Amino acid sequence: MRSFNHNQILSHLCWNQTSMFLLYFILLYLFCLCSYCFISVFAVLINKVCLQVTVEAVIGGSVVLPCSSAEHHLKLQDINVHWRHNGSIIVYDVVEGKDSIAEQDQRYKNRAQTFTKVYEGGNFSLKITSLTHADAGQYICHITNSDELQIVQLVIKGM
Repeated sequence: MRSFNHNQILSHLCWNQTSMFLLYFILLYLFCLCSYCFISVFAVLINKVCLQVTVEAVIGGSVVLPCSSAEHHLKLQDINVHWRHNGSIIVYDVVEGKDSIAEQDQRYKNRAQTFTKVYEGGNFSLKITSLTHADAGQYICHITNSDELQIVQLVIKGM
């Protein structure tokens, strides 16, 4: 299984609006110099943007954290997805299209699940049940074969 540092990925892959604005002008400049350079650089950098969303839920309830791939016709054997909480806690892994919970953190045992029937369509959303305050925080969904990264901020509210 491939090991990776989520904080390092975030610092390199997630761009705020200011960064994207600067990137636009850099790419525009490159386009003026050489259209081939523009296409090459743009193709490399376009995948470096990540999606960030906030989801709210209540203590004791359940929540579905969204994660989907831009690629919608995936082969099961090519699918590798890693869900992490606060950068390093292993919530759920999908390796070669199969659930892999052997290294799953104990606090997610029997509480986290994905929707295996929709993997090939690019849906890797995660359902967590019996929510507690400890579940609040940042969740990272890393789809390794397409190098997509999605971040979900989970906010837990009292009843």
